[in-house]
Amino acid sequence: MDLVRLGKTGIIVNKNGFGALPIQRISTQDAVDLIQMAFHQGINFFDSARAYSDSEEKVGLALHAVREKVYIATKTAAVTVEGFWQDLETSLKLLQTDYIDIYQFHNPSFCPKPGDGSGLYEAMLEAKEKGMIHHIGITNHRHHVAYEAIESGLYETLQFPFNYLASQKELELVELCKEKEIGFICMKAMSGGLITSSYVSYAHLSLYEHVLPIWGVQKESELAEFISYQTCKPIYDHQVEETIKHDRDELAGEFCRGCGYCMPCPAGIEINNAARMSLLLRRSPSAGWLDENGQAMMAKIKDCLHCGKCISKCPYGLDTPELLKRNLADYETFLEKE
Repeated sequence: MDLVRLGKTGIIVNKNGFGALPIQRISTQDAVDLIQMAFHQGINFFDSARAYSDSEEKVGLALHAVREKVYIATKTAAVTVEGFWQDLETSLKLLQTDYIDIYQFHNPSFCPKPGDGSGLYEAMLEAKEKGMIHHIGITNHRHHVAYEAIESGLYETLQFPFNYLASQKELELVELCKEKEIGFICMKAMSGGLITSSYVSYAHLSLYEHVLPIWGVQKESELAEFISYQTCKPIYDHQVEETIKHDRDELAGEFCRGCGYCMPCPAGIEINNAARMSLLLRRSPSAGWLDENGQAMMAKIKDCLHCGKCISKCPYGLDTPELLKRNLADYETFLEKE
């Protein structure tokens, strides 16, 4: 199987990381079974977050008996020192451990640094000195925050979206992390469902030996795909290259990545799905989006308040209300044809 070294941390793990966000959607027993299946098949890196409802609890239940054989990363979105310590204590308790391998600031709007007045980085250092965490990381969707984190020399890992639909800016981040020996943890490797072939995605990411993808899975069949690539590694060949070219051409321009950082919407619009509905209809089974629930979800777009909150929170600078408007028009046309 392929292994990845996360920069200067010295952590060496299976190229397949387990992203524990989707396990919020399944039962505790199913989640435990899925995580343990991953572990027994060689996966030894698990990523969660305090913000992922019961994800940490499920990870803790599944892995506490094998804690010394795995690496666990989690995150805090706290904006105060008090909140930081509350999150850390809660995470340690739920994960059933006395240390976290990589503790990450979760998509902050700025790059926490010593002396910035927030006290957050100082709290990270104190937690590390106490042995509560082993390495300091940061996750983000904003290029300028990611660049600042890399150049600061304060962070041992960066978690950032990266896949074959990425722009030159994302690729520069990947290469800069390699140069600075900062571990690059790759989220959104399937672009929130817009990439439909795990084989092609894995083949692309295999070109970057220092990148650790964390696959978000919630079904055994999904996990089995990634596990199979450990023994039958996808080959980056002409066919893969052609698929990537086709997808890049189809998805060129502005599109919603489904990250959800614009949520919640004051009007109750499910922006992270509604703003990319045109793509979802064409790149995934459409029936699930065209039923009564899907129609009700899309109809909410008509209640848009044009308050601008989604625009201000979008890390990609998208004109979200305009995207919603275009996707609704396309959705209604699609319904008429069915």
